[in-house]
Amino acid sequence: MSAQINADTKSQVITTFDGHPLFSCSTCTAVIALQDELISKSFSGRDGRGFLIHSAVNLKMGKKEDRPLLTGVHTVADVYCVGCNERMGWYYLKASDQSQKYKEGKYLLEREKLIKENNWSLDD
Repeated sequence: MSAQINADTKSQVITTFDGHPLFSCSTCTAVIALQDELISKSFSGRDGRGFLIHSAVNLKMGKKEDRPLLTGVHTVADVYCVGCNERMGWYYLKASDQSQKYKEGKYLLEREKLIKENNWSLDD
């Protein structure tokens, strides 16, 4: 039974990501997120511009901490690529200010750590 579940899950993941524009890790090219999951490009990360992303894959979470950011103190956990252990950004666990609650459960990914793959095909 578990082999059937694993096969179905694998084909579902392939269907979800195959042929769609992606963000990948700039170090090891592991898939991190669909470009459709992008919420905003106007965020600041530790090392420059950041993207607010609704959901991501192939990331492992570090320890949670309260961090003072430009918009106030947030409870966040750094996230790391499972392929190469590169720090990719952070995950918003909790926002103290009511106006910042929309960030909870979302990812801030550093623009410089991502490769934008459009999956264009060239016709002959």
